[in-house]
Formats: sequence, C-alpha cells, structure tokens
Amino acid sequence: MSAPRVKVWDIWVRLTHWIVAAIVLWNLFGPTDSTHRLLGYVAAGLVVARLIWGFVGSSHARFSAWWPTPSHLGEYLRSLAKGKPMHHVSHNPLGGLMALLLWSLILALGVSGWIMRLDAFWGEDWPQELHTWLSVALELCVCVHVGAAVLMSAWTRENLIGAMVTGHKNKDGS
Repeated sequence: MSAPRVKVWDIWVRLTHWIVAAIVLWNLFGPTDSTHRLLGYVAAGLVVARLIWGFVGSSHARFSAWWPTPSHLGEYLRSLAKGKPMHHVSHNPLGGLMALLLWSLILALGVSGWIMRLDAFWGEDWPQELHTWLSVALELCVCVHVGAAVLMSAWTRENLIGAMVTGHKNKDGS
C-alpha cells in the first residue's frame, strides 16, 4: 500500500520555482546581453510575486507554514544529528532558509544589475564587482540547494524534486 499523499506545492509555487531556476541557469552560463538583463528583471519580478504569495497563497506556500525560526532550526538540526530527520509537509527549516537566501540573492542581483545601467555609476567598478560576487554566491547556493534536495530525497526516501514537479508529497514522510 502506498503512503498517503498530500498536495503541497500549488501551480504558482511550481511555475515560479522552475521558471526562476531556468532563468538563473541561463543567466549564470549564457551571454550577458539584453536578454540576460530582461530575464534578470523577470526573475526578480517572479521572486517578488512569490514573496507576495508567501502571505496570500495556498496554505503550504505561506511563510506561516515554513518560516525557519531559531527554535524550528534547532529542533531540525538536532533531528539531523540523531540521523532521523524530522518530516515536514512544507519546507523543512533549512530548506526554508535556503529559499529565503536564494530569493534575496536574486533580488540583489536585479538591483545591482539595474544600478550598473544608471548614468550616476558610469565608469564605477563596484556595481559590476558586486554583481559578479552576488552571481558567484547564487551559483554556490544553487549547488547546495540541488545537492541537498538530492541528498535529502535519498536519505528520507521522499522524492523532493518530484514533489516540486507534481506538487504532491507523502503526508507522513514514509
């Protein structure tokens, strides 16, 4: 008998996740041209929309379902240290923290990219340097995010990547 399933990620969460992921990959490895700039603004806009959805969206998409408080983080880290990670229907506290970090980096990249185009900063090196460092930080965080999703899927025997495709997870973590 299969484990009971629950709808966790609504279509808006899944679409924004995968569209932003595709844009990030394109912008990290593609040419830095007008398409790069446009896609960067689209990614930042989608992040803003997802942040709004964190207040008004479906129950599992809301920040109240997964906000990584210090107590939730501590409890989750202790469960990892014991080798028995706690099951979370929505994001686990580390996943929630990573989502916030990724979104912050994408927004900062959008702002730094915009600043680079302003006449007030013509000839200044720091906006480009900041943008480059933010992109490196985003690249590292994406690698950690994907690696953690794969590792935790194997460890917990719950297909977290599949859940972001289908929207469904096991209700009890089995």
